[in-house]
Amino acid sequence: MSDALAGPDGALRCPWALSTEDYVSYHDEEWGRPVHGDDALYERLCLEAFQSGLSWITILRRRPGFRAAFADFEIASVAAFTDADKERLLGDPGIIRNRAKIEATVANARVLADWAPGELDELIWSFAPDPATRPVPKRLADVPAVTDESTALSKTLKKRGIRFVGPTTAYALMQACGLVNDHLEDCTVRSAP
Repeated sequence: MSDALAGPDGALRCPWALSTEDYVSYHDEEWGRPVHGDDALYERLCLEAFQSGLSWITILRRRPGFRAAFADFEIASVAAFTDADKERLLGDPGIIRNRAKIEATVANARVLADWAPGELDELIWSFAPDPATRPVPKRLADVPAVTDESTALSKTLKKRGIRFVGPTTAYALMQACGLVNDHLEDCTVRSAP
């Protein structure tokens, strides 16, 4: 028996997606779809770090504010942020004003600015498990919070100088960016292109 529930349009979806219209849209159009590009993956990495300890809806609703505050998450631009920029961010009501997370976002951009173009994309995607080796989740309880791959990704990123990316955050990144497909078996989006 699947945990998938019918949405307002009658289509079955992962139950977490039905609590708000924002979630329905995010679930149907973004979550689990492949994301490539260093800046795009840096954005997702940063937003997952900001989400740590909070509800994802809090981050999702502030995403436009985050994009405005962090120069659309262009790595080179954020790497050039100064102490004055960090203080500006601490006063920005459009984002989560957590000093440690802001510092990590800027520090991570500085690390990534020294990487070769495409290196972040290649590194993250190298941890994508073979879909044939993963059971299709039927119930929410079948979806892990951490996997061997997310633990290895977290360790590798930390060794390379990336902060605020534990195994749970790494797995959330893998889910959000399509490295794994954790849509439930009966979810209408599971087999969407």
